[in-house]
Amino acid sequence: MTDSSNLDLVRSIFARWEHGDYSSVAWAHPQIEFVICDGPSPGTWSGVDGMIHGYREVMNAWEGYGGTAEAYRELDNERVLVMVHLTGRGKTSGVDLAEVQPNAAGIFQVRGDKVTKIALYWNRDRALADLGLEG
Repeated sequence: MTDSSNLDLVRSIFARWEHGDYSSVAWAHPQIEFVICDGPSPGTWSGVDGMIHGYREVMNAWEGYGGTAEAYRELDNERVLVMVHLTGRGKTSGVDLAEVQPNAAGIFQVRGDKVTKIALYWNRDRALADLGLEG
């Protein structure tokens, strides 16, 4: 798969997610690594079932949780960076994400035609720092 195909794959995943459709995991490698690097619920999960469990934990803490891709950037022949704006309201805390304006990011690693790793960051600056990039 070429770089632009990796970008197209990640865009197609986000297009579904932006509409609340999390039903397909056909794009995920069976041994995918799913990492939430920071924020209120950091953790690491392995495999498709682990990814589903980890993401469900995050989503269950929020009402109306979602993310909108603001920009995509190919980092190299395997990784795509997605700048994300998050929305939702904490079920327990009542915190509205619009009030704290989280500028999040996701790094998708693609090998072949499958995503092998997703690293999600609530703090976009931390993601850029981890990548050695400027804000």
